[in-house]
This record gives sequence, structure tokens and C-alpha cells, in this order.
Amino acid sequence: MVKNTEINLSTLSRDLKKSPTDAVVIGVGQAADGPVLLDNPLTAKSAEALADSLKGLGVTGAADQLVRLPGLPETGAGILVLAGVGKVSAANPLAGEALRRAAGSAIRQLAGLATVALAFPTASVADVAAVAEGAALGAYSFTEFRSSKDGLKDPVRNAVIFTELADHKDIQAALKRAALLGKAVNATRSLVNQPPSHLYPETFAEAAKDLAKGLPVKVTVWDEKRLEKEGFGGIMGVGKGSARQPRLVKVEYSPAKATSKIALVGKGITFDTGGISIKPALGMGDMKSDMAGAAVVLNTVLALAGLGLPVKATAWLCIAENMPSGAASRPADVLTMFGGKTVEVLNTDAEGRLVMADGIVAASGEYPDAIIDVATLTGAQLIALGNRTAGVMGSDSVTGALKTAADRAGELVWPMPLPEELRPSLDSQVADLANIGERHGGMMTAAVFLREFVGKGKDGEQIPWAHIDIAGPSFNNGSPYGYTHKQGTGCTVRTLVAYVEDILAAAA
Repeated sequence: MVKNTEINLSTLSRDLKKSPTDAVVIGVGQAADGPVLLDNPLTAKSAEALADSLKGLGVTGAADQLVRLPGLPETGAGILVLAGVGKVSAANPLAGEALRRAAGSAIRQLAGLATVALAFPTASVADVAAVAEGAALGAYSFTEFRSSKDGLKDPVRNAVIFTELADHKDIQAALKRAALLGKAVNATRSLVNQPPSHLYPETFAEAAKDLAKGLPVKVTVWDEKRLEKEGFGGIMGVGKGSARQPRLVKVEYSPAKATSKIALVGKGITFDTGGISIKPALGMGDMKSDMAGAAVVLNTVLALAGLGLPVKATAWLCIAENMPSGAASRPADVLTMFGGKTVEVLNTDAEGRLVMADGIVAASGEYPDAIIDVATLTGAQLIALGNRTAGVMGSDSVTGALKTAADRAGELVWPMPLPEELRPSLDSQVADLANIGERHGGMMTAAVFLREFVGKGKDGEQIPWAHIDIAGPSFNNGSPYGYTHKQGTGCTVRTLVAYVEDILAAAA
């Protein structure tokens, strides 16, 4: 179902002419006194002449600026490309994320070419990895519903990274990781970009099986009959208003030598009308992206399996379509969630937390070392943190590690508190709690609701847990930037992979 986009990554250490490409990309920085040409493989004479011409060519070095020039004989390419990397200075050297974005922006904007050489400065294997990741993320398109590809350009198929570290012992592992991350993020994007006519609970479950083929993972699917029988009241309560009945999908990666155990729970609302508490028509089409959290946790586990990391990782995809009908849940209904707690539904548009609660209880029953849930949960997230920064809340031990991992991965997350005074606002007159509470700080109120369903570990203490709200950064309605395309972004996959790598390294 999901037609993935992948790029071939390789390195070259000398003489660009020995590996002919369609274009060679070199970096330009934005310094205080004007544009500056970054280290590159050009001859000293060519580099000096080009540096002297930057201002005249209108090159500023700003991020996302791309200027195409005729190729030079010494590069073996027909096009020389100047790519802006943003602000640089002695006090602000080129960071990994700047390299990642510059490479991704160049590959994205050079769609239509087959092979591109990326000659950015790479002082370390981490720098090479950042360039490779950017290339893998930039090489994406979603055209499967176009009847004609006239005027459309295919993504770049091959990226050659020019670096003196081409023969380093860790380079191939870095390229493999970059390719797997790119594959996982692009698969997430493609799931998010699917129209709801084609992606609904049953087909989402089938897509999970298809994406898992060839990997050492086990996929288990609960249909509506099993969900009803086993008491998944949240998922059934949200999904029963649709002719397309809900699903719960469990994706397990269990290597024999696992040293850690993590559970990931994802919100999978394949379309959200708001139910009986129906949303305004304006912008409702974007609600095809309300399943981004489930797509993220699915592809994170598949990436961990592809990397062969020694962690038991389980993804719980809580999938439903929230529709108004004679069978739909009503405001004031009471649902019995998986595990027995009861919830009064005061607003059927606060449905994500209901399906997630079932998933969190199910995940708790396996006693993982940590539970992380990912969801496009609240409009309040956008008000608090904007379109590009995810909110992370929960146990300090998990939220702090997620922030560190996000910084390393180049993604934006910000820790938010869970004020205790928000919990009484979720009190219900007829059930254990209500599904909405204090409106102000609604992102945090939703997280406080989810915390009620996190179980205890074998030690009797609550399992370490974090909630990531990706309502804004999961879907880009603006212009493309860096390696980020329009619509689905695939955000937080890289953060979660980095988080697992970090906890494994700490335990080693």
C-alpha cells in the first residue's frame, strides 16, 4: 500500500571526476560581513574566483537558498550548486542539524536529477551521517494518486557524499543508519499523506503488515469483535460510529539478547470529524493526519528492527475513525476502558486520549522499562509551542532523555509540566473521570488524563512514562523547508530511535 521513497547513499574521498554526477553541491555560509564559501573540493583558483563572485550572484548563504551555476570541468558535473547553510561564525561552527538541513534542502530542490554529489564540510563521521540523513529525508515524493506525472519530478536517486573520511571504519554503518532512518521517516510521511478513502483502520493494519515484511517482527491485529470481547472500551467507543470498524495493532520486535524493554503507543485516528461534537468544515481535510502518532511508533519499531538493536520494542497502534452516526458515542456517554476504569465522554472530539488510554493500559500489562506515547492530541499544543515544536510531558527520567535524544537527532521538542491542580478538573459526577477538563493548558490536561492509565511495574511503582504531543509538527501546511516536505513530516521517528540508542549506550 505504501510506496516508499529511498535513496542510494555512498561516499567519495577524492577526484570528483572519477564518479560523474549530474550536479555537485557546495556550501555557502551566512557570515556577519557577507556570504562565505565553505570548505570544498574545488581547486584554489576556482574557489577564490567563486568566493569573489558570491555577492554579485545574489548568494547570501541563507538556509534553503539554492543557486545553480554551470558546472566546472574539474567536478565532472554539468551543474555546480551553491547551497545556503545559514549563519556561521567562529563562535557558531557548522552544527550537525545545519548540515542535515542543507543537504536535505539541496536534494529536495534538485528533484529531477538522478545523481548528486554533496561536498559539504565533514570534520567527523557524525557530520557525514548528518549529510547522509539529510539526503535520505530530502529524497521524497508522494505521487501515487496522480493520473499523470507530467510536470512532476522524481526524487534524486543517488547521493554521493564527498568526504576525506570515506574510508573510515564507521562510515558504512553511518550510511546504513541514515538510509534506514530515511526509509522509516518517509514511510511515516506516506502513511500520513494517504487519503482517508484509502487509509482506514482495516487498511492501516494491512499496511503495518506490509511494511513489516522481511523484518524480525511479529504483527498481531485485534478486529472489532476481539476488541469488544476483551473490553477495549475506548477504541470501540470512538470507532463504533464509523462503518469502518476500529483495530488495535501490536508490532513486536523481540531480539534474543535484548537488554532493555520499551513500549510505544500511537494514536491512529485515520480521520477525525470530531464525532457528534463535530468540527468546523474549515481545515477538516487535515484530519487525515490524525493517525500520525501510530505511523510514528510503527516505523520506529521497524527501524529498530532494521538496525538490529538489542531492545525489546513493542508498538501499539490504536486505530479508529471518528465519525458521527446513529451508532456513534454521545456527549454524556460513559465508556468502560480496557482495565476497568470508566470515563464520561463530555466531548467526542477529545477522542484521541480515549483510544490511547486503552493502548497505555495494554502496554503496561507487559511491564516495560518505559512507555512513550505519541499523538496528534490537542490544538492546545499548537497554541503553546507552534507548528514545529512537539511538547513532551511525563516522568522526568524519560522526558529529559527524550529532550537529549531530540537535540541529537535535530528535532524540536520542549518539556512541559503536569501541574497537579489540573487533575481535579477531570473529575466526573458519574464516572471515574471525564475526558476533558481545564481548557487553559489543554495540552497538559490531556497528558494528565493519559497518566491515569499508566500502570505500575513489578516494583509497585508507576512505570516511567512520557507523552509526546505532535499535533503541530506532524503536518506541514506551509512551504517546504530544509528536508521537510509539505504535508506529513515523519517527525519524532528519529528522536525515538536516538532515545533507544542512548539508553542502550548508558546501560552498556
